[in-house]
Amino acid sequence: MIYEWLYPLSTKFGWAGVLNVLRYQPFRAIMATITAMLISFLVAPWFIRTLRGKQISQIIRAENPEGHKKKVGTPTMGGALILVSVLLPTLLWADVKNVFVIATAAVTAGYGAIGYLDDRLKIEGKNTRGLSGKLKLLGQFVIGGVALGTLFISDRGLPSGWLEIRNRLSVPFLAFQKHPIELPMWLYFCFALLVVVAMSNAVNLTDGLDGLAIGPVMINAGTYMVWAYIAGSILFGRHLANYLGIAGIPEMGELSVFAASIVGAGTGFLWYNTYPAQVFMGDVGSLSLGGGLGMLAVLTKNELLSVILGGVFVVELLSVVVQVTSFQLFGKRVFLMAPIHHHFEKKGWPEPRIIVRFWIISVMLALVSLASLKVR
Repeated sequence: MIYEWLYPLSTKFGWAGVLNVLRYQPFRAIMATITAMLISFLVAPWFIRTLRGKQISQIIRAENPEGHKKKVGTPTMGGALILVSVLLPTLLWADVKNVFVIATAAVTAGYGAIGYLDDRLKIEGKNTRGLSGKLKLLGQFVIGGVALGTLFISDRGLPSGWLEIRNRLSVPFLAFQKHPIELPMWLYFCFALLVVVAMSNAVNLTDGLDGLAIGPVMINAGTYMVWAYIAGSILFGRHLANYLGIAGIPEMGELSVFAASIVGAGTGFLWYNTYPAQVFMGDVGSLSLGGGLGMLAVLTKNELLSVILGGVFVVELLSVVVQVTSFQLFGKRVFLMAPIHHHFEKKGWPEPRIIVRFWIISVMLALVSLASLKVR
């Protein structure tokens, strides 16, 4: 909104020339980060008191590790604040007419609504069941399908550059232009939708320890912020994406503002979510942030790279799949408990050690992912 309202003034009035700075995506990304942080820092104390006053607290599963019993009564649904802290700065500083921003924000908000309903049912029922898994997945596929359908099925209002590359698969460490892998549109659409839904649920499964999920979420978002800016940048008349051999069009650059909002909102939330947590994000936060990361992966053409960048989330998801499959087929458990962070808890690792080590791994994976920009 600020970009939409104030930037046009810079070309109409001489005194408004200073507003020309709004044309630069790095400036707006920085401002979005600061705005998101301020919202989180300033609103969080009141928000936590309100949650505690209304007894909106985390439901702890009986089978969880022993150390989780002390977390009973900790306020949850803090992800609602994250959601506001992401969407409001995006609305203020991004180009709200950009189709990529609209689709990504829509999925983030829609998945947040599913998470809110799930959290609400858990609290009202005083159990961990919440919304059934089938209904949750159905909602995710419908919301994600509608958003992605506007980008992969329809041609209306889409950038011409996107129409040329949207069903092409980008392979990490291979030049996008030199190694074209073009899929049928229906197959690529299904694959992209699966990436978004899988990432949303992977982040949700990772959110089991204080600050465990939000750290890698911020690291992933920061990496996509850099990638989106580069994919949309033109330097000295040359598109950087072509120079680096990655997929990119100018319109992708606006996603850097959205990604920056996640970094800012996550930083503010982590202040209160770090061990020992004063508030948990709940499904309203984890599902929405995961959906947002999934959209960033798809729209910057990093669906395959997201397996590396989001390696922490992928391993958490796979640990649950392996555990459930092994138990159903052979009656045996591979891990002491799944997701895998609980396995390490059962082995006696202190919670802060697990959290920080997962963060370190996420940083390493982000560096490998960024290295792929040049190693092609």
